[in-house]
Amino acid sequence: MAKDKYVAYVGTYTHENSRGIHVYDVDPDTGIFKLRGVAEINNPSYLTVSRDGKTLYSIADEGVASFAIDENGDLTKTSQKWIGGMRGDFVEVDSKNRYLFVGGYHDGRVTMMRLNPDGTIKGIAFGIFHKGGAIGFGDPHFDHAKVTCVRLTPDEKFLCAVDFGLNQVKVYRIDYDLGNLTMVDIIRPEIDAGAREIRFSKDGKFAYVLTGINNSIEVYRYSIDDRDEPVFEKIQQVSVMNQKYEAAASLNMCFTSKEDYIFVAIDALNAVTALKRDPETGFLTYDGMTYVSGEYPKSIVTLPGDKFLVVANHDTNDIRTFEINEKGHYCLMKNAPVKIHQPNRIHIHRLR
Repeated sequence: MAKDKYVAYVGTYTHENSRGIHVYDVDPDTGIFKLRGVAEINNPSYLTVSRDGKTLYSIADEGVASFAIDENGDLTKTSQKWIGGMRGDFVEVDSKNRYLFVGGYHDGRVTMMRLNPDGTIKGIAFGIFHKGGAIGFGDPHFDHAKVTCVRLTPDEKFLCAVDFGLNQVKVYRIDYDLGNLTMVDIIRPEIDAGAREIRFSKDGKFAYVLTGINNSIEVYRYSIDDRDEPVFEKIQQVSVMNQKYEAAASLNMCFTSKEDYIFVAIDALNAVTALKRDPETGFLTYDGMTYVSGEYPKSIVTLPGDKFLVVANHDTNDIRTFEINEKGHYCLMKNAPVKIHQPNRIHIHRLR
């Protein structure tokens, strides 16, 4: 049986030395990254790949762009469109390649972009600006609406738009026929917590909301009631650290492929913490912390097989791999750092 092959797509800022999306061959057994090439684009700060593995979508200064993925994982740019507002911060695509969803940190906008059958971007279908801000204690982060994550629910009936500036997760019903969004619910984390990101378990039963200021994960049981409305029942709130640290801020999180652990990247500490997950109850338990030997861990991901954790350190311009030691409750750095200018987002892709 042939061994699966993987590539890593890494979005970067291109203000200085980078030219776009870096493409690496990745060995999940050794954690080694080998540069294959670079697809040129302005400031691809966040990116994702369609469910069929044929198209990569990326944020760009000019809006959003699509790239065709060939059999080797190389990228060819196929389209680019304006999103109707300031530059975006997050992209999500539905499994049937109908729409691209974009979240805007700078202007609090959620945008729905219609896609063509070939995966290229057709144009804006719908957009809405979140309004408000200043939820609490005079922190400048909360001066206006800032959408930091847009994520589809597992059934893809709803879009969850995480707004850091409002400390809310707005839940929109998606009309795929008309191409619009209607708000049906709001998840409100603990006051002044700073909602940052939402992720769902593969079985569709649980939602995890990471808070960037409160440094916690709020766990919700997710379901749809008999009126076809979304239900988010909060069942746990757990700190992502074993003690409080001044100025620490949670940036992002990732699951292992078995979903028995969630890792969280912590700014200021320059560390990644691990929380053990019970798949049956959805509950989390703090399980350890690893310093990442770099600064500002902007993106983290586990490699297939869950042997390695990969960390993109934005401010020290490198990617580092850490071997996961579950019994020892720590991760140990392996391999030489991969130098790359201002990495923002890592996406691991299995080749078809």
